[in-house]
Amino acid sequence: MGRPPLPLNALRAFEASARHLSFTRAAAELNVTQAAVSHHVKSLEQQLGLKLFRRLPRGLLLTDEGQTLLPELREAFDRLAAAVERAHAERRGGHLSISLVATFALSWLVPRLPRFHAACPATELRLATHNNRPVDFAGEEVDVAIRYGTPEEAGPQAERLFDYALTPLSGRQFIGRLSRLQDLRSLPLIRTGDAADWPLWLAAAGLPDVRIRGPVFDSTRVMIEAAIEGVGIAIGSPYLFAGELADGRLHQPFPLTVPNGHAYWLLMPEGALRNPSVRAFRDWILQEASEAR
Repeated sequence: MGRPPLPLNALRAFEASARHLSFTRAAAELNVTQAAVSHHVKSLEQQLGLKLFRRLPRGLLLTDEGQTLLPELREAFDRLAAAVERAHAERRGGHLSISLVATFALSWLVPRLPRFHAACPATELRLATHNNRPVDFAGEEVDVAIRYGTPEEAGPQAERLFDYALTPLSGRQFIGRLSRLQDLRSLPLIRTGDAADWPLWLAAAGLPDVRIRGPVFDSTRVMIEAAIEGVGIAIGSPYLFAGELADGRLHQPFPLTVPNGHAYWLLMPEGALRNPSVRAFRDWILQEASEAR
């Protein structure tokens, strides 16, 4: 009779323990108890007739046999994960679910979607706009997300699309009334809930004492629409609103732009690039962002 098949749970317990060199950290990753991980590894060692770890007072050390097994096992798990992802992508028929903030969707992404469809006609995008909350890839049916924030908020795996730089933006009604920086003292300055943006730009422009007065909006997109309608002078990114500037609905009265330390980021869960649709969208949007910059 042949050797009985090796239990998958034991193999996963060994692989995680070998990466962390710790049963405790492996248990946290696999969402089981430390005792369960230790038991799985011990049973695997007994079935193989090999010692895979040296148990030390402060952790684990792979034996020669463990070091031989680990890379083969990692490759097998990677192939299995890729096969599952391919099956999942085929079942969805090339659908790609994107979670993003409405301002980015309306002002930047939507005008460029015809180019994506021309480049990737087989991929159907499903866009869901949310506020700028953290995305839960494990609990939501989301393939990729686009969020606004600092590098720390985005996390180490995020890919930067473009930095957010500030400048005053006005509608046609104020073009003749904004020829000098000092003109800002007598005009309504509108903003979102991020109260730091106007003071940051005004300080860089040498006007730290200008009073900021005007409506406050909970949406950058709504603030820009208010500026277009003549409600007041907005503060925002000329890059994000390049379309409105190009068609004359918005006007940038001063050349000074000031980065506010934030950016738009592309977020993906670990292993997402094994999905061909995710990989195609990621490559396309990074290229679009690079060319626009």
